[in-house]
Amino acid sequence: MIESLLVANRGEIARRIIRTARRLGIRTIAVHSDTDADLPFVLEADEAVCIGPANPAQSYRNADAILAAAKSTGAQAIHPGYGFLSENPDFARTVVNNGLVWVGPGADAISAMGDKINARNLMAAAGVPVAPGSSDPAATVEEARRAAESIGYPVMVKASAGGGGMGMAVANDDAELHKEYEKVRTFAERMFGDGSVLIERYFPRVRHVEVQILGLADGRVIALSERECSVQRRNQKLVEEAPSPAVTPELRERLLAAAVKAGEAVNYRNAGTVECLLDPATGDFFFLEMNTRLQVEHPITEIIHGIDLVEEQLRIASGMPSSVDLGKTSGHAIELRINAEDPKRFFPGPGRITTWVEPSGEGVRVDSGYTEGTTVSQNYDSLMAKLIVFGSDRQEAIEKARAAVAGFAIAGPKNNLPFFAELLENPEFLSGDYDTGIVSRMR
Repeated sequence: MIESLLVANRGEIARRIIRTARRLGIRTIAVHSDTDADLPFVLEADEAVCIGPANPAQSYRNADAILAAAKSTGAQAIHPGYGFLSENPDFARTVVNNGLVWVGPGADAISAMGDKINARNLMAAAGVPVAPGSSDPAATVEEARRAAESIGYPVMVKASAGGGGMGMAVANDDAELHKEYEKVRTFAERMFGDGSVLIERYFPRVRHVEVQILGLADGRVIALSERECSVQRRNQKLVEEAPSPAVTPELRERLLAAAVKAGEAVNYRNAGTVECLLDPATGDFFFLEMNTRLQVEHPITEIIHGIDLVEEQLRIASGMPSSVDLGKTSGHAIELRINAEDPKRFFPGPGRITTWVEPSGEGVRVDSGYTEGTTVSQNYDSLMAKLIVFGSDRQEAIEKARAAVAGFAIAGPKNNLPFFAELLENPEFLSGDYDTGIVSRMR
């Protein structure tokens, strides 16, 4: 096992990684911006290094500053968490070239999956189902129009280099396509430095289901189980549950087999997620993208499998065998993303936390990045904590989620707890028969 670990991230995921590393006897190093100096992850690490100001480009995305911190503290390995530099192949390659252990997949796999068009083509060649769409970038709006006519409206206009639900728009006809193509292309150039655009079939009623995979140190790829991620706002997840209420044993077998094929196609190592769109009317599913990192929603998979995915990541990076028992799953888990945002329109509402009381009890887990007296900065994502509940079945998990939401007290920044209270009484959600349009239908 590696002996020292620098966590190149912040907030709840940095704190969560540090917790596991310390349990395993690994010395932990936190890096932080000056704004984050008093956050729990900084205080709980064995050592901490300030790497720059609040602007992420000058701190958490500053590869040179992070590498300098690793060298100055004698770190043996770097864990990138999610976001920031976690899916940057150049950073992963540089870490390895500097003689450090990268706790994640290889740079080639990150690069292959980072471009949606390339990923689609690789998956199709590997026998993984993909949605009808373009196999080459639409370099002009006319090329996009021809692709849309071939696929059939409505279509999704997507930034090829995008991720996290950003750089996507729906077009129902030629006029909308012209408008949305230019918006997506411009946004992609500004945000990702790559204006490549992909045209894909849009499914008005679809579920978002993903599979957790692990590429093991011995070269095998295994699939754990699926997660349901259809409760979204602006194509970004708010609630996840495992297992998915939409997935039958037969469909699960097909999903997991496809996820293994996806990982094998790029010689995947470490933790990753194969995301799919599921047509509830037909049971057909299509590859959406592969996230080459630890997912925000990984705790619900941990709970139903009785494992620690961060430990598995560290074992793989250390060349050690996995401790996962694929046959062991039980119960039902739900994760609610507690964000500093308006619960109606979901606009960010950062600020200083004056009250922070977490719920507790059997089957309740809170992975938080903040405590009372700390400040949610406008410079970063609005995620404050993840509320995770576990029950013997879905109904019990929902009941525990209701009680936990009612027992979670936050004052200062805005928060979306009232939205979750509403969702957990919503008949469509309670039925389990919902899709990615559920939040828009609630508003």
